[in-house]
Amino acid sequence: MDDRDIVSLYFERDEAAIAECERAYGQYCRTVAMGILDNPSDAEECVNDTWVAAWGSIPPKKPAVLRTYLGKLTRNIAINRLKSRRRQKRNAEFVLSLSELAECIPAPNEEEDDRLRDLLDEFLASAEPLDRKLFVGRHWYNRSVSVLAQGYGLTPNAVSIRLTRMRERLRTFLKERGYDP
Repeated sequence: MDDRDIVSLYFERDEAAIAECERAYGQYCRTVAMGILDNPSDAEECVNDTWVAAWGSIPPKKPAVLRTYLGKLTRNIAINRLKSRRRQKRNAEFVLSLSELAECIPAPNEEEDDRLRDLLDEFLASAEPLDRKLFVGRHWYNRSVSVLAQGYGLTPNAVSIRLTRMRERLRTFLKERGYDP
């Protein structure tokens, strides 16, 4: 079953939509939640909350890419869970990843959220494939620098330098396009 069929089930208010999401995207959503929470039971709760959030938001929303939509829901739920349980100390790597990114992307308001997403898509599409993978791995999947280095056969220092340069290019890119919420 493809994304359009699953979204159609949501619009028909057919509970099979949730089962299809679990089948197609359950493991992906668990991976996103685990990257933030580092706790299997909390990650599982976040995935269950994702299905509830999807049920409540589709309709009226009609996501073009269901995987991305569900990943964003899962990530936001996991971040909120992390904040609410004061786990910043337990998962310092995630807090560090967010603080690194905050240096080049100011917190968007709700109106700027779509524009920022489009600009990030444009920026990442123009990046070298390895830089894009490192950036997304670090700032979306919350992978540590050492894990990224090992996965791509680089030294941790090389990964850190590439990520720093990538964030500097992003900051310049956003300024050139007038993004300043």
